[in-house]
Amino acid sequence: MLIRRDDFMIRYQTFKDDLRGEILSGKIKPNEFILPENTLSEQYKLSRVSIRKVLAELVDEGLIEKISGKGNRVIAPQNGLATRETIKLAWFSTSYEIDIVREIISAYEASQPFANVELTIIPESGYIETLTQLIENGDGPDVFMVSDSQFRHLLDLQKTHLLHPYLSQSMLPEEDSYPKVFQLFEHKGQQMMTPFLFSPVVICYNENLFELAGIKEADTIQDWEALLHTAKKCTMDLDGDDRIDHYGFCFSSSPHRWPVFMLQNKGSLVSADNHCNIDNPNTVEALQFCLDLMYKEQVSPIYSHGSEFLAETLFVKERVAMILSTYYFMNEFRGSSIQWNVRPVPKQKSEGTLLLGGGLGINKNSARQKLAQSFVDYMVGEEAQTLLKKRGCTIPARRQIAEDDSLLNPQIHPQNYNVFKEIMPYAQPILELQLSKTEIDMMTDEMQLMWTNIENPQDACQRIAQGINEKRNSEALLPQ
Repeated sequence: MLIRRDDFMIRYQTFKDDLRGEILSGKIKPNEFILPENTLSEQYKLSRVSIRKVLAELVDEGLIEKISGKGNRVIAPQNGLATRETIKLAWFSTSYEIDIVREIISAYEASQPFANVELTIIPESGYIETLTQLIENGDGPDVFMVSDSQFRHLLDLQKTHLLHPYLSQSMLPEEDSYPKVFQLFEHKGQQMMTPFLFSPVVICYNENLFELAGIKEADTIQDWEALLHTAKKCTMDLDGDDRIDHYGFCFSSSPHRWPVFMLQNKGSLVSADNHCNIDNPNTVEALQFCLDLMYKEQVSPIYSHGSEFLAETLFVKERVAMILSTYYFMNEFRGSSIQWNVRPVPKQKSEGTLLLGGGLGINKNSARQKLAQSFVDYMVGEEAQTLLKKRGCTIPARRQIAEDDSLLNPQIHPQNYNVFKEIMPYAQPILELQLSKTEIDMMTDEMQLMWTNIENPQDACQRIAQGINEKRNSEALLPQ
């Protein structure tokens, strides 16, 4: 009897949650009638008495009204007094899209008479730890933004069970977007989140500094030799005081930047047999090229600290002519006087660059699952994705919007904005590099001596490979 009772309550609550969610999310709009009672009874395997009880509860909530002889109709909000459900949305503090998200929320609330969105900004440092703790304590957001790096952190913490895997049916990989963007948020063959935005790593260059150096075409930067040649021409001591006023390039040691050179040289971090092989010749050669940019050729400022944004900061100050960057950071240039543009990264032995992205996750313990799913649907729908494109440089995950040139604004977007389309076929998610977030952090820490030119790439890579492989072997011996 207990089992039968539990089964009934599950079906009863499922029906109530589904119907309430469809009303609150706007799937059933004000003044529309819901399905007849007998249809609902067959669909949810509930008696008509149970169906009527749920409908009576929704009448008491002010969501529907019973029309004699016609059925049950969703009530149109009157004077702003209709019942409204609040979706809690979390976003990390360093996101360039926060102001645009606020605008999207306003548009969503205007279109949804029964739903509000409460936006919480959480510091980027410790974002995933804070998020998982809130969810585990029962006070987590219904929906949250997660970068691909933060998603890998979730995997490392083994917290994916806190996610309600959801892929909006209005955003399918082949038909509506780019399949590689979806790979950023896959785990064991399952799509855990719906992609919201993305960016490949590209070269940003200052057109004024190129002109000053007599360079007319950035399209000539096809390989490392051409990159170095251009960087040398742009590196200048303008006042003869033996100090460089403009560098041609600024190298970044960020794990979201330097592996681009490795991919261009057919390097790798992990072999086919799942061993760290960062000490392979192609990767070592790529790292040596990075060091040479700073120490031998002196076309890049010498790396001296752990800031991931040294290159971007100097670019904004017009002290460097070229950097590796993303469409995210281009939002810094909105309204700026800098004359800048973008181009693909050069190739060496192959074409290659990194692909970054952000996805929308749903709290598995959310009491508003249907409403949360509906909000995610809206965020990747045409209206929200259009706002994302019109207000910033970040590339929307919806292909139709990402490639709509009518939305480009020369005050916001670079002339070569669409270069991402030719890059996508060879852009690789960091997950494909086969290192965990913890291992990438370990590798980054262990590279410090190399970046300061105290240790050569071969020795550094051998030491890093040994450390990561010892860690993997130890973990393999632990009980599962």
